[in-house]
Amino acid sequence: MLRPLLLTLSIVASPLTANAGDVLTYEQHIRPILKAHCFQCHGEAGKREGELDLRLRRLIVAGGESGPTIEAGDPDASLLVERVRSGEMPPIDKKLSDNEVETISKWIESGAQTARAEPESIGDDPVFTTEEREFWSFRSVHRPTVPKTSNTARLRTAIDNFILARLEPEGMELSPVTNRRALIRRAYFDLLGLPPTPEATDAFVADESPAAYERLIDRLLASPHYGERWGRHWLDVAGYADSEGYTEDDPPREWAYHYRDYVIDSFNAAKPFDSFIHEQIAGDEMIPPRSGDLTAEQIQNLTATGFLRMAPDGTGVGGVDQDVARNEVVADTITIVSTSLMGLSVGCARCHDHRYDPIPTRDYYRLRAVFAPALNWKAWKLPQQRRVSLYTKANHEQAASINAEAAKIDKQREVKAQQYIERTLAEELATLPEPIREPIRVAYKTAGKERTTEQQQLLKDHPSVANISVGSLYLYDRRRDERARKIDVERKAKETRFIEETQKRAGVAVTAATLAKFNPEAAAELKRDAEAAAKLRAEKAADDLKRYTERAAAIRADIPRHVFLRAVTETDEKTPATFVFHRGDHQQPKEQVGPGGLSVLEQRLASDIAANEESLPSTGRRLALARRFTSRDYPLTARVIANRIWLHHFGRGIVNTPGDFGVLGDRPTHPDLLDWLAVEFIESGWQVKRLHRLIMLSSVYRQSSQRTEQHDSLDPDNKLYARMSLRRLESEQVRDAMLAISGQLNTKMFGDPVPVMEDAVGQIVIGKENLDGERKPVNPIALQGEEFRRSIYVQVRRSRILAELEAFDAPEMTPNCDRRSSSNVAPQSLFFMNSQQTVNVANVLAQRVIDEAGIDVTRQVTRVWRLVFGLRPTAEEVDAASALLQQQRELLGKATDRPRELTPETAALSTLCQALLSSNRFLYID
Repeated sequence: MLRPLLLTLSIVASPLTANAGDVLTYEQHIRPILKAHCFQCHGEAGKREGELDLRLRRLIVAGGESGPTIEAGDPDASLLVERVRSGEMPPIDKKLSDNEVETISKWIESGAQTARAEPESIGDDPVFTTEEREFWSFRSVHRPTVPKTSNTARLRTAIDNFILARLEPEGMELSPVTNRRALIRRAYFDLLGLPPTPEATDAFVADESPAAYERLIDRLLASPHYGERWGRHWLDVAGYADSEGYTEDDPPREWAYHYRDYVIDSFNAAKPFDSFIHEQIAGDEMIPPRSGDLTAEQIQNLTATGFLRMAPDGTGVGGVDQDVARNEVVADTITIVSTSLMGLSVGCARCHDHRYDPIPTRDYYRLRAVFAPALNWKAWKLPQQRRVSLYTKANHEQAASINAEAAKIDKQREVKAQQYIERTLAEELATLPEPIREPIRVAYKTAGKERTTEQQQLLKDHPSVANISVGSLYLYDRRRDERARKIDVERKAKETRFIEETQKRAGVAVTAATLAKFNPEAAAELKRDAEAAAKLRAEKAADDLKRYTERAAAIRADIPRHVFLRAVTETDEKTPATFVFHRGDHQQPKEQVGPGGLSVLEQRLASDIAANEESLPSTGRRLALARRFTSRDYPLTARVIANRIWLHHFGRGIVNTPGDFGVLGDRPTHPDLLDWLAVEFIESGWQVKRLHRLIMLSSVYRQSSQRTEQHDSLDPDNKLYARMSLRRLESEQVRDAMLAISGQLNTKMFGDPVPVMEDAVGQIVIGKENLDGERKPVNPIALQGEEFRRSIYVQVRRSRILAELEAFDAPEMTPNCDRRSSSNVAPQSLFFMNSQQTVNVANVLAQRVIDEAGIDVTRQVTRVWRLVFGLRPTAEEVDAASALLQQQRELLGKATDRPRELTPETAALSTLCQALLSSNRFLYID
């Protein structure tokens, strides 16, 4: 049984080692090894340590200061083999593997052959071999001939031909078609990220029309939830986040949600993907200069450039090296662009020529030059400075009109407040002894800076007068005027007694200070009484003034909200120069370069990227790059996007490294199918929904996920698609499905993100922090149902990922995510067993089941099975669930810690709901 082993080897063999039987050549087998490990010192950028250049076979033979490096036919006599076997070279941590050393040895032993005649001379410019230029992902996209197959009964779309053409030589065939309940659940989760309702499932199962499934796909593609599901996929590769990252503080990134909404809307509107790319890379370069209010087109295109604002950005915070932070933003932006649209990680070329792919450092900085006019690190614009206001002239006029109306109320309040102050002053003075009333009144009316020492002391001794202000009218406790008058009467009686005592001494003024000399306790009591009376008299004034304030606030509530976009535009009149940074160090600029792309592709492309496009108000560099990405002769982008769409339907890509189509990435399992899909994509007008239909209408997609012994022995990883792979729900699908099943899902679309916060035990949960005066959390602010919105609208904080999403592998955007992992770990089970979120959902689901199925246990079990799993329970499952419910009712009826709001029957049903939600049948799509 060698076939499974050989099949696996043919798919995953290392690009830097040779298979048995290969004719070893320098270009195909040896140069990639030396480039990865040795060129940095022996050939790259003019470096020739020891006068040794390894870039050509004849230069290797010639050797350097130590003499010839190889002896053709005799590896044991070859200095190169001696040095790499001993580990002396390369002199860095990453040594050659045993397989790589063996490949070099066998190449020398077989005569150290080349694939073709070598050039007579070689300079310091990048040299690309034919093998590099003809690497599979750099070859032009072509429409392959659809292969013929023996089994024609299963052919629905050309996809089936390509898959069967690989299966049949291996003695394999497609699995049977899955059942309809599984198929509709698969389609719903794939296109909408939500489960079908029991009613939708029943209707589909009952529809015997041959076109029933096709109509189902069309309905799902027309749903607004489609954009939410597939927009989330793109937001991953775009690195979408609602926070800046870069520092531990991870400050919020206000207004980022506009880009999220743009993405969702673009998918729902079936926007051609080439336009989608153009707008995100260069939306600002596609619109006329701004003048007056922004048009709908300008808003859309500027919003799209938020794609270039998604990288972590530390330039708006203190305590960081700003030059470093700026250059990191540029580098991360290039990473996001290259992995999402080129399928290459060009970042390796930032410091040195890419070790494996034909991407020299110079190409990296040519690509950087494309973005330099908008992301000029020497004339950087902080995040707040890049905001684009959406306020219109009409908004400003409306705001001015509303403010003018509210100002009238403010003026009325000021007049009223002054009246209350005068009244309060008069009332307060009336409670004081006659001799000091006028001096205190004058002191109060005198401006603070102009008061004499005596006046200051007089007011200090009588705080009930000194503290009269508009603000004080709001600070007092709510009492009644009668109580204030009662205190005044009591106070006057006390004052009379005090005055009588003090007047026994001639020349003694009646003040709190002098009273304290005769009767300290009485003076303190007098002071307290005075303040209490003043507070109580302020009640009516406070209520009255509050009404004015509330009226003004209600009027101002209609002022249009000032909204901004996070956009990218070119702002400098002078185009900045771009230099190659030596070893990536911005403090060591070397050669100046102009804008460009990958040199290895230049011969395939019709045009260069101009340094300055005269027909545009900007340089036009980014627009030229975007158009290059979507040109018919560009080999990468259409393949990359078609592969991503396939990946999200099958759980693995035709190229299973969607962000790396380079040498270290996986080779395509079905290269002709990938090219066919890419051409279909281009020729359909870059319509994503067209690819959905082709894929989902195929027999390959409709297969059962049932494993067989034959399939497991021949293709254990299902790389040839002889069955549908079992897939775990992604994090957002888990949460959204639970909300939908329980009936809690809030389907509101777009707008501000649902906030997250840290709870008392340090977990990140949905909620809005409510901090007291010491910035300690108190009761969270109610979200009015916003907490039940879909997960795509939940705030994405790089350092504060929602706990229930993080448990199911929600990615941390550093800077983006080109493919999610799908783990199976203990915290996921603990989430279902112990989390308050699951308990809450189970309680609500239990009540929903009771409302819809009544008190009959069999009906309850059937309903919850249909809601959670989309199918009806078997008789055995009904019996087992009924027994569990009976047991739980008895236990919970005796329990003292059961929530009071739950009856034993509801609590028992909640336990069953929680158990079903915790099951693999809910968590996986088959």
